[in-house]
Order: sequence, then structure tokens, then C-alpha cells
Amino acid sequence: MTGSWLETLLLPFTVPFLRDAMIIALLVAVPTALLSCFLVLKGWALMGDAISHAVLPGVVLAYVAGLPLGVGAFAAGLGCALVTGYLKDNSRIKQDTVMGVVFSGMFGLGIVLHTSIRTDVHLDHILFGDMLGVGSSDLLESGLIALLVVGAIALKGRDLLLHAFDPQQARAIGLPVGLLHYGLLCLLALTIVGALKATGILLTVALLIGPGAIAFLFTRRFSSMLLAAVVISSLASVLGVYISLFLDSAPAPTIVLLLTLTFIAAFMVSRQRDRQRARGVDRPV
Repeated sequence: MTGSWLETLLLPFTVPFLRDAMIIALLVAVPTALLSCFLVLKGWALMGDAISHAVLPGVVLAYVAGLPLGVGAFAAGLGCALVTGYLKDNSRIKQDTVMGVVFSGMFGLGIVLHTSIRTDVHLDHILFGDMLGVGSSDLLESGLIALLVVGAIALKGRDLLLHAFDPQQARAIGLPVGLLHYGLLCLLALTIVGALKATGILLTVALLIGPGAIAFLFTRRFSSMLLAAVVISSLASVLGVYISLFLDSAPAPTIVLLLTLTFIAAFMVSRQRDRQRARGVDRPV
């Protein structure tokens, strides 16, 4: 009896496509978690949403042109970021409104292109990912992108942090603010390309917001926030794939559900902690 239970618990680690799903989930979890910290601090949560939705027309056009889908996704995502920046700088409209208009327009264009052009690329896989259908080439692509993003953040993390907190101070001390701004956008677009196969357009947004938001609730230092976000995202990703087998559900939505439940728990704990601190301050000495 004990042996059968143990075999059941270890089953996800013995199935090749589930192992690949766990590996690519980790490769996606680490860079998205790191970037989510910067997005949360800069108030750029909607930017991740905008670029994620904007890659759809690029994917379809890349398929028509016979190019790798990642190339089209990256070009469309970066184009969305550039258009958003231009409209924000040359109009009175606020950035969140501009991003909403741009990403909804590009997403609508992508849907129209996909329905008017016959492709072998299933729309559900683009929107929600196909984590259980990844191959060695997908693992290699996501791994290289994760390595590039992690390396860039390790090299320029302090500059990006100052740019996130105080762009004016970063400009005053001579940092290339424009380069940092568009460099961060490039990293964001690359990360979305790396996550596209695994989690799709819609679910990638949760990975770009959830880990940073959760870590922000119970950390006080940015280095701790980065570490906590990576740990939370990695655990949720592996557990999501693992649990999905027993729930008979898709891995990517299960991962997002775990992140959502973790955020709710972290919020409740942080509220309780804040109340205790407030009572400690109000208590007479």
C-alpha cells in the first residue's frame, strides 16, 4: 500500500512531458519574477499586459512570412512599447489610458488576422499556452532568454532600481535613462516571447505581476523582494504542474490560481501584521 502511494506521488516526475513542463515552468518563472518586481515598483503592471496582448499580430504575421514566431512576437511587443511611449509623450492622455488603447487595438488586429488567414497555429495555444507540448527547442529558447534576462538584471540591477524609484535622480547622476527605459522594455518583450509557448499571452500577465506583488507585501528591501518573488514564482510553477495532473486541469491556469491564492494569503498576513504594529505604536509606554 505504501509503495503504491509513493509511486502515485512520484508519477509526475517519471512522465517525460510532465518533467519538460516543470523545467520550462521554472525557466519562465525566474525572469518573469525578477521583472515583476520592477514592474510593480514602477507601476508598470499594465505595460506587461499591453505587450503580452500586442504580440498576437506579430505571431500571425511571422507565421505568414515563414519566420520564427518568437521574432514576430518580439517585434510586435517592442513596437507596442515604442508606440505607447510616443503617444504618452505627444498627447495629454495618461499612460495607462494609452496602453489600454494600444494593447486592445493590437489584440483586436491579431484576432482579425488570425481568423482571416489560415494557419496551423491554434489560437488557444497562443492565448493560454501549451506547456505539456513543449519540445527541446522550446526549452532551449526559454533557457537562453532566461539566462539573458537574469544576466542583464544582475549587471544593471542597481541602475534599473534607481530608474524605477527616481528617474530624475538617475538622470541627474548621469545614468542613460532612455537606454535603461527601453532596455527594460526589451527585456520585458523577450521574457514574454520566452513564456509564450508555455503560458500563452493571457496567463503570462499573471506571472509578470503576481510574484512581485506578493513579495512586495512582506519584504522591506528590494534584494529580499527579488529573492522572495523568484522563490514564490518557482514554487508555484512546479507545484502547479504537479497538482494539475491530479486535478486533471491545465498546468498554466493552475499555476496562476496558486499565485492568486498566495497573494490573498500574503495580503491577509500583511494586514494582520500592520494591525499588530499599529496597536504596538498606540500602546502607552
